[in-house]
Amino acid sequence: MDWQNQDLNDLMYFSQIVDNGGFSAAERVLGVSKSRLSRRLSDLEAKLGVRLLQRSTRRLALTEAGRVFYEHCSAMLAEARAALETVSQLRAAPRGTVRVSCPVTVSHMFLSPMLPRFLSQYPEVKIEVEVTNRVADLYEDGIDVALRVRSEPPRSENVIVRPLMTTHQLLVAAPSLLERLGRPQSVDDLGRFDTLDLPVEDGRHVFHLEGPNGERRDIVHTPRLVTADIGSIFASLQAGIGIAVLPEMNFAPAMSDGSLVPVLPGWSSPKPNFHAAFLSRQGLAPAVRVFIDFLVEAFRNPDVPKCFRNEDGEVDESRMNEREQALHREHLAARSKLEKGVHRTVG
Repeated sequence: MDWQNQDLNDLMYFSQIVDNGGFSAAERVLGVSKSRLSRRLSDLEAKLGVRLLQRSTRRLALTEAGRVFYEHCSAMLAEARAALETVSQLRAAPRGTVRVSCPVTVSHMFLSPMLPRFLSQYPEVKIEVEVTNRVADLYEDGIDVALRVRSEPPRSENVIVRPLMTTHQLLVAAPSLLERLGRPQSVDDLGRFDTLDLPVEDGRHVFHLEGPNGERRDIVHTPRLVTADIGSIFASLQAGIGIAVLPEMNFAPAMSDGSLVPVLPGWSSPKPNFHAAFLSRQGLAPAVRVFIDFLVEAFRNPDVPKCFRNEDGEVDESRMNEREQALHREHLAARSKLEKGVHRTVG
């Protein structure tokens, strides 16, 4: 059968006859006469070479071929409706609620200063932010957008990732710990230190380190503390409990005031990506789409969000409050130390 010469309306008519339980009900729904529906169905069966419906004076029943054909027709119509709805949503003004999951540090340093501008730009959109260091399940928790800092993207095929920025990542410790145990002279000396780490999917904790000359070492370790709460890791770090690998957005202020220092100057960990993750659902709601696009644009410059820049793209501290200005200056100071290789030496 040449499907290109087949009127696809016949498939819709057949599906509606089945859905509505007969020709009379389908006539009322479609506004097409019973005689025309019966004729189109007969023509369709003739082209297919099979009977789709067993007709009697009291009821209609699907044949085996009709049942299989009906499933495909229903799926085709569902896809057609989804396509129409998607295009319709593209034209609609963004409105509704966007549920966001965000780590504590990311919320304080980045998301919180951005939200007023987004909400002003889209007055019919509401934002619900769950500030947590727990890795939210997009489906189970009903999250539209999850902001995450990870070295590797999610492995699920159902999750779409939009990169926002890349940050530095270092193995850090409190000066008091290095004074007590001595600064390690090589990667091999790390074994005498307790470690702190985030949860990992496979339960195998590894520090992936890169040296100043490009050498790479993987250090398998058993952490004394495993938690998704960056705040708990940070507190244990500053108390001298152990060493940990942290992104720059977490350690920059502490590096600036000297409460944390690099464990092995010159060595770093693969740069993690800060990204927005969301489910690959058909017809992504306009409110969710514009929020994601807003984030991508805001983080186009990797150091300072767009909402803190003037029309010429230059940093404008007058757009920041006092806390944001302090964080920005601490960030610049820590970044300067990283780039110039100026590190505090302990012991």
